[in-house]
Amino acid sequence: MANPDNQSMENIITVDGPSGSGKGTISLLLSQKLGWHLLDSGAIYRVVGQAVLINGVSLDDHGAVAETAENMNISFRINSETNEIDPYLDNENLSKKIRTDEAGQLASHVARIPAVRAALLTKQRSFASEPGLIADGRDMGTVVFPAAKVKIFLTASAECRAKRRYEQLKNKGVSANIRALLDSIKLRDERDKNRAIAPLVPAQDALVIDSSDMSIEAVLDQILDYSSNRLKL
Repeated sequence: MANPDNQSMENIITVDGPSGSGKGTISLLLSQKLGWHLLDSGAIYRVVGQAVLINGVSLDDHGAVAETAENMNISFRINSETNEIDPYLDNENLSKKIRTDEAGQLASHVARIPAVRAALLTKQRSFASEPGLIADGRDMGTVVFPAAKVKIFLTASAECRAKRRYEQLKNKGVSANIRALLDSIKLRDERDKNRAIAPLVPAQDALVIDSSDMSIEAVLDQILDYSSNRLKL
């Protein structure tokens, strides 16, 4: 296993935060702006959840879930039509399947299993390659890349995040109930913040940004300014 305190590549920006904070959009924009690689760790956990379903593995069998995570064949490809990063499991595009609220809840459940997190740690660190990496997740700055020079913790109110998720689903033609989304977000926040392994908290040296009343452009500019000073971009 790679030593997280001996990372040879300096150009790593971690973007952590709760669901709906905008970290996925910001991470993609940063990746495109800088021409760096992108790691969507949340998608990895969602794919694990789908792999568990596909293989009929019980969530109570932590060993089998971890084995599924370790052995799955996952890759990411840029979708030229949507300008998004699509996750593939054994060459099957799972983009639509993993973007549901149910898939998010399942991802949160498998992420609580220590053996799963251990199995995926090396996979996630392997994404770090030149010229740089934008790492999007919940424990990128605290666990996966603790030596990163730029750590961002992006947050927003639960109400704001529920509204964003509702609009996102609506634009994709997916029916949703905003009250149910809000309840789901609050439930996941509680679970993620209080799990024993890698709880959702800002790294001590992270720049915390509340995007509730900020535009995507304003958030992006603030992160780029901060990163430029830290990494001499």
